[in-house]
Amino acid sequence: MSEKEYFAHETAVIDPGCRIGKSTKIWHFSHIMPNCIIGEHCNIGQNVVISPDVILGNNVKVQNNVSIYTGVICDDDVFLGPSMVFTNIVNPRSAVIRKDQYLKTHVKKGASIGANATIICGNPIGKYAFIGAGAVVTKEVDDYALVIGNPAKHIGWMSEFGHRLEFDSQNIAVCKESKEKYILENGKVRKTN
Repeated sequence: MSEKEYFAHETAVIDPGCRIGKSTKIWHFSHIMPNCIIGEHCNIGQNVVISPDVILGNNVKVQNNVSIYTGVICDDDVFLGPSMVFTNIVNPRSAVIRKDQYLKTHVKKGASIGANATIICGNPIGKYAFIGAGAVVTKEVDDYALVIGNPAKHIGWMSEFGHRLEFDSQNIAVCKESKEKYILENGKVRKTN
């Protein structure tokens, strides 16, 4: 793809073999390593590191000082808050090379990860999940789940619109602003309209 179809600040470093979608913006001092795939209409903030072979879908927002390591896949509409970080090795040691042991982390459509959160590798983040600022995710996060703390604990549910859901006695919730309707069944949330 020609550079005319996306914007990269003159201080950004984009290594060979990357595919970057139309209307994406890459800001100051960011480094996109080899063979990354970045979708259309993404915004990569200042001082971001995206390691080799990372995949970002369309409309992904990456705030300043984020580290996205090899093995991460973010679907469309994911939000990565300032200074959050992914890991890719469970048991790192400086003197031991474990590049063949990178674990994959899949962040599903519409999920938001707050500032300074850490996602321990191998733990999928469900669609429209909301990870609170500073949380340390050590296990899988369900679709629409709201998790906070260290280690992250599930404390509620979020709508696709980004509001906390309150379920009635029939396990139905309606997002106050968007009027989206959700149902809670067997410990899982799904949108009904």
